[in-house]
Amino acid sequence: MRNRYFALLVVVVALGLVTTASGQAPKKYNAPKTPWGDPDLQGVWNDATSTPLQRPATVGEKDVLSDEEAEEFQKSLAHDLTRDRRDGGNAADVNRAYNEHWMDARRLKITADRRTSLIVDPVDGRIPTLATLPPERQKVRAARAERAARFAAGLPDDFTDMSWPVRCVVRTDVPPYLPTIYNNNFQIFQSPGYVTIAPEMIHSARIIPVDGRPHLHKNLRQWLGDTHGHWEGATLVVETTNFKAEEGVLFQGANPATFTITERFTRVAPDAINYEFTVADPTTWARPWTALIPWNKVDPGEQMFEYGCHEDNFDIVHFLTGARLREKNGETV
Repeated sequence: MRNRYFALLVVVVALGLVTTASGQAPKKYNAPKTPWGDPDLQGVWNDATSTPLQRPATVGEKDVLSDEEAEEFQKSLAHDLTRDRRDGGNAADVNRAYNEHWMDARRLKITADRRTSLIVDPVDGRIPTLATLPPERQKVRAARAERAARFAAGLPDDFTDMSWPVRCVVRTDVPPYLPTIYNNNFQIFQSPGYVTIAPEMIHSARIIPVDGRPHLHKNLRQWLGDTHGHWEGATLVVETTNFKAEEGVLFQGANPATFTITERFTRVAPDAINYEFTVADPTTWARPWTALIPWNKVDPGEQMFEYGCHEDNFDIVHFLTGARLREKNGETV
């Protein structure tokens, strides 16, 4: 019993929400400051976890699990995620061609607070109801699905049938940030008036001004959006709009014309940042929704290497040559 209470105390302290047994609030963590006086978020951080974005039906309505439930939940998720399993036939074997050696082992652990979903609002831990898509967006999605089907069948018409991630233009470096199978590190740099976030995945860096300047004109759109930040006490608040008009690369298929993100970075311990994001798009979801993901500091001796993405810079000629040969042989999608 004592261990259970101790574990719960550690979890809640990490979130900065605990009160002591005597009812007195503990001393609030004071993040270090940069030489120019901003809260210091610098370092390499990792957001890997097996806690799913949405609450699984298997846990019912529980938002936080007991110690015993959490242990079983983590074990089940780790079993589902491991790349070392060879059950499931040929398809599973191909899908697990990269074994655990190449994966981020930290992704097999649930969050320390034992939540059942990364989504904290709505309280059911689920993505809100989807909005009804207007005909023009339905047409865009249908065209994208056709391109994807041609590519999957080995019959792409041309290079545009390959998605932007496959072509190494953008991947999980587009905000908001979610855990993935590997490359879950982020390096934060700061200088007077700016914060820069460099994800390990692919090659982009978000250079975020925190000097109060206005957003770009709405017609100026970028792959990572137009990002501006400001400080609210110890929290860096980052607001992003003006995404490039290609909804196939945006989070959950959001509409670039109406998609906005508000991110909050709060250092809650020497080795922990709470990363919270709220996404809003009235043409995609019935209401805004929020997720909270812990970022844990990486050992300073662990270097973050450049991610060189060459997925189809070389193989594109093979994809297209093979497609033309298949067509010549009478194959169709």
